[in-house]
Amino acid sequence: MSTSPLQKPREWKPLEQRKCTDIPWLLLFILFNVGMLCICGFAIATGAASRLISGYDSYGNTCGQKNGKIPGIELSGRDHTSRKYVFFLDPCNIDVLGRKIKSVALCVSKCPDTELKTYEDLRNFSAVYGSDLCSYDVQPDTYSSHSNRATKCPTLPVHPSASLPVFHRCMPVDISCYARFAEAFITFVSDNSVVHRVIAGVMTSKEIIMGLCLLALVLSLILMVVIRYISVVLVWILTAVVVVGSIGGTGILWWLYVDHSKSVNATLPALELEVAKDNQKALLIYSIAATVFTVILLLLLFFMRKRVALTIALFHVAGKVFTHLPLLALQPFWTFLTLMLFWVYWITVLLFLGSAGSPVQNNQTGLVEFRMDGPLQYMVWYHAVGLVWISEFILACQQMTVAGAVVTYYFTRDKSQMPFTPIVSSVLRLMRYHLGTVVKGAFIITLVEIPRLILTYIHSQLKGRENACARCMLKACICCLWCLEKCLAYLNMNAYTATAINSTNFCTSARDAFFILVENALRVAAINSVGDFVLFLGKVLIVSCTAFAGILSLNYQREYTVWVLPLIIVCVFSFLVAHCFLSIFEIVVDVLFLCFAIDTKYNDGSPGREYYMDKALMEFVENTRKATERYGKVEAESREMKSMRSL
Repeated sequence: MSTSPLQKPREWKPLEQRKCTDIPWLLLFILFNVGMLCICGFAIATGAASRLISGYDSYGNTCGQKNGKIPGIELSGRDHTSRKYVFFLDPCNIDVLGRKIKSVALCVSKCPDTELKTYEDLRNFSAVYGSDLCSYDVQPDTYSSHSNRATKCPTLPVHPSASLPVFHRCMPVDISCYARFAEAFITFVSDNSVVHRVIAGVMTSKEIIMGLCLLALVLSLILMVVIRYISVVLVWILTAVVVVGSIGGTGILWWLYVDHSKSVNATLPALELEVAKDNQKALLIYSIAATVFTVILLLLLFFMRKRVALTIALFHVAGKVFTHLPLLALQPFWTFLTLMLFWVYWITVLLFLGSAGSPVQNNQTGLVEFRMDGPLQYMVWYHAVGLVWISEFILACQQMTVAGAVVTYYFTRDKSQMPFTPIVSSVLRLMRYHLGTVVKGAFIITLVEIPRLILTYIHSQLKGRENACARCMLKACICCLWCLEKCLAYLNMNAYTATAINSTNFCTSARDAFFILVENALRVAAINSVGDFVLFLGKVLIVSCTAFAGILSLNYQREYTVWVLPLIIVCVFSFLVAHCFLSIFEIVVDVLFLCFAIDTKYNDGSPGREYYMDKALMEFVENTRKATERYGKVEAESREMKSMRSL
C-alpha cells in the first residue's frame, strides 16, 4: 500500500509508547453505570427490595413488617411482624405465559411441614403453631363450615413445604408440583405420562448427569494439556480419533437400538414397556442423526485433508504460548464467574423493579398487583441495554487480556525476560490504558445485537400470525444482523490485538487491523478454516466421549430411566464447556497470526529489522509459500502448454 509524501506511514512499536485510549468512551461508560446504580438505589429506596426478599401477600402487605393502608383494599394495612413467610393457597397453579403463580398469597408465621388433608388438619395446625393458612377474614374455628372455604383456604391436600433461602416463600418439597409445571411448559407433548417419566428419569439420573458434566470439564482440561505438549501430532490424532469415534459410536447406537427392539418385543409390565418404547424411539433418532453426521464429517475430512497438514506448525506455536502462559487456561473460569455475578445482580435489580410499581387492584380478582408505568418502563429498557453492553464489555476484557498476554510473548525476543505473570501484566495494562477501547468495541456489538434480539422477539411473538412474506423478511433481517455481528466481533478481536501492540485508539486499530487482514486474505481464509475446523473436531470429540459415557451409564438403568432429557442436558453442557476452553485457543491463534502478519510486513530479517516470530511459525509460512509456488508453476506450465498447442 503506497503512501503520499505528506502522509507518514504507521510505525508499529510493540510494547512501547503506552498511552490511554478512547477516554471519552470510558467516561460515558462510567456515567452509564452510575445510571444503573441509580436504578438499583431507586428500587431499594421505594421498598421494592424488602418486598422482593420478605415477600408480600395478595393484598399489598409486606410480610415481616407493619404495613400502611392501601385505599380501597379491605385487607391491606395489617401488622405482619410475626408473619414472615409467603404461603400460596394453590402453589401448583402456575401461569407459564405470565411467568407467575396464579394463586392467592398470604403471610403466615410457619410453613406447613407435614401434609394436611382436611380442614380440621388446617385448624389443628393453626392451634398448635399459630399459623393461619386461610384468608385473614376467616377464623380458624370456621375453616370447616365457611361458605367460601374453597377460594379462601388452600387447595387440599396441602403438601409439605419449606421456605426458600433468603426469600421467604413456602414452596412444596414434592416434585409432583414441578411435574405439572413441566406439563404446562412442554406443550408439544400430548401424553402427560411421558412428561412424568422424563422428569422421573432426570431425577433418577441426577448423579450420573453431574458426573458426566464433570467428565466434560476434565476432558476439556486434558485436551488443553494435549495441545500444550503434543501439538505436533495433535491434528492427526484428533482427526483419527474423531473418525473412529464417530463410526464406532454410530455402530454402537445402532446395536443398542436393535438390542432394545428385542427387549420391547418381550413380555414386560406396562410401565417398563412404555419406558422401553420411549428409549427405542430415542435410540432410533440418535442413530439416524449420528449416521448423517458421520457421513458429513467424513466428506469434510476428505476435502480438507491437504490443508490439515498446514495447521500443525501454527498449533505448535500456540501450544508454546500455553506452555509459557498456563494461566490462559483459567480465563474461561474468571470470565464465567464475572458474568454470573453480574447476571445475578442484573436479575435481582430487575426483580426489584418488577415489585417497585404502584399497587393497583385487579378488577377481575380483587387482588393487588404492582404495575410498572411511566418512568419505570424506561428504567427497565435502560436496564436491558445495560445487560447487553456490560456483558459484551466483560467478554471484550477477556479478549483484550488474552491478546495483551500473547502480544507480550510474541514480541519478546528473549522469553526469559518476560514478566513473571504476563496475564496479570496484561490485566493491569488494560485497566490503566485501554478500558475505553474495550468499552467502544462492546458498544458497537451492542448496537447490532439489540436490534437482532428485538427482531427475534417480534418473530417469536408473531409466529403463526404473520404472512409468509413478513416472516421471510424478518428472518432475513435477523440473519443479516447475525452475520454483521460476527464480522464485527472478528474485527473487534483484531482491533484489540492492534491496540495491545501499538496502543492506538479503537478506530485506528480497527482500520490498521482491517488493512493487514485484507493484505493477507488468503492466509486468513486458510488458517481460519483449518484452525476452526480442528477446534470444531475437538468440541465434537469432547461431546462424543461424554455422550458415549452417558449411553453406557444410562444403559444400566434402562428399566426405569428415559434417556432423552438426561443425554440432551449432558451433551449441551459438554459442548458449552468445550466451547469455552477451546475459544481461548482460537483467540490465541488469531492473535498469533495478526502478530505474524505485522512482523512480516515491517521486518525482513535484516540487521536492525530482525523477525520476532518463532522458528516453527516461520517453517509454517515457508511451507505455505512453497505450496503456493508449486501451484503457480503448475499453472504457468499449463498456460505455456495451451499457448504451444494454439500455435
